[in-house]
Amino acid sequence: MVPHLTTALNGPLLNLEKRMLEAMPKIEHWFRSQWLEYASPFYASVDLRNSGFKLAPVDTNLFPGGFNNLNPEFLTLSVQAAMVAVEKICPEAHRLLIIPENHTRNTFYLRNVVELVHIMQAAGLEVRVGSVSPEITQATTLQTHDGLDLLLEPVVRIGNRIKLINKELGNFDSCAILLNNDLSGGIPEILKNLEQDLIPPLHAGWHVRRKSQHFAAYNRVIDEFSQLLGIDPWLLNPYFETCGEIDFHARTGEDCLALKVEELLTKIKIKYAEYGITQEPFVIVKANAGTYGMGIMTVKSPADVRDLNRKTRNKMSVIKEGQSVSEVIIQEGVYTFESINNAVAEPVVYMINHFVIGGFYRVHTQRGADENLNAPGSHFVPLAFEKPCTLPDCAGEPDTAPNRFYAYGVVARLALLAAAIELQENDPLN
Repeated sequence: MVPHLTTALNGPLLNLEKRMLEAMPKIEHWFRSQWLEYASPFYASVDLRNSGFKLAPVDTNLFPGGFNNLNPEFLTLSVQAAMVAVEKICPEAHRLLIIPENHTRNTFYLRNVVELVHIMQAAGLEVRVGSVSPEITQATTLQTHDGLDLLLEPVVRIGNRIKLINKELGNFDSCAILLNNDLSGGIPEILKNLEQDLIPPLHAGWHVRRKSQHFAAYNRVIDEFSQLLGIDPWLLNPYFETCGEIDFHARTGEDCLALKVEELLTKIKIKYAEYGITQEPFVIVKANAGTYGMGIMTVKSPADVRDLNRKTRNKMSVIKEGQSVSEVIIQEGVYTFESINNAVAEPVVYMINHFVIGGFYRVHTQRGADENLNAPGSHFVPLAFEKPCTLPDCAGEPDTAPNRFYAYGVVARLALLAAAIELQENDPLN
C-alpha cells in the first residue's frame, strides 16, 4: 500500500496532470518515436521534486544504487525490462559480470548489489560480482545490513578481456559487464580498451558527464514535449546556469557565482509572479559532476555565496572520491511539498531500458522543503507506488495515486531521454 503521503496539489500541477491523462496515447506514441531515434541508457534513476505548482527532475543517475529500496512486488517489471535491455545490447549473453562501487563498507549499498544480481539472474543470466577495488585481492564474502552474503571476486585482465579466476567456483568470462560504479575518480586502467560490452559505456561516468550538459539536453526534450501538450515548459523544467573555474578554498570565482545566482533568482521571481506563487525563490548550487549529495547548498540571495564560512567552503570544495570542485551548476530550486509522517519527502523513479520499474520516497526528518534530501540522515520508504507508474486511471481524478505516479513516470522518462541524447552526443566514437 502507499504510505501516508501528503501532497500539495494545486492549480498549475493539477492542470498539468489533467493534460497528461488526456494526452496519454499521444505521449506514449511520442516516446516510442523517440526511442527509435535514441538508445535508452541501460538503467537510471531520477530524483523528482513536486512543489504542487511544478514537477521537475533535479538529478539523473546513470549508475543507480538503490534497487533494494524498490517495491519487491514489482520485481517482474524489473526482470522483463532487464531481459529487453540485455537483448538489445548483447543478445547472445548468458554470463554477466557486475562491477560495483569500491566502497565495500556501505552495507546498504551492498544490499543494492545483491538485488541487482537477483534481477539479472531472474532475467536468465549467470551472474557474478567482480571488484576493481585494490582492497579486494581474493574472493571475499561481505554481509549486507540485513545479513545477506555477497561474494566479491577480484577481476583479472587477460589481453583485452577481464575475467574472474577462481579454482573453487570456476573461471568466469562474460560477454557483457554491467557497471554499477559511476567512475567519479576516473576510469581504472583495467577497464580501458576492453573488447567486452561495457554497460553503461565508460563515457557515462562522472569523470566525463556534466549535469549542465544533461539539463541542456533536457531543455531540448521539454521544448518539444511542451509543444506536444501545449503547456508552459517551465512547469516541468528547472532553470539553470553554470559557473566554471571556481575555487572555494582560494575564494576565487565568488563574483561569477553571485552574479549567476542573482540572474537566476530574477528569472524565477518573474515566473512566480506570473503564476501567483508566494513562496520565496531559491537556487541550489552544486558540483557539476558527481552524486551522493556532496557539494550542495541552498541559496536565496547573492549574498549567501559571498564570504562563505570555512565549514561551508570545505563542504563545497570536495565531492566523492576526493575530487575537487572547480565547476558548479546553479539550478532553480524546486520546493517539495510532499511529506510522509510530517517528514519532507521526494520521489525517486527507477528505470531499466526505457521502462519505469518502480520507485520510492527519499525522506529526511531534519531537512526543509527547500533543501537537498540526499544527505546523511535520509531514509527510504519503499512500497511507494501502489501500481506501476505506467498504469494511470484515465477515468479517475488527476491527484489519485496511480495518476500522480503516472505523471512521475512521464517526467522521469523525459529525463531519461535527455540522458540518452547526452550519451549519444558525448560518445567518443561518434
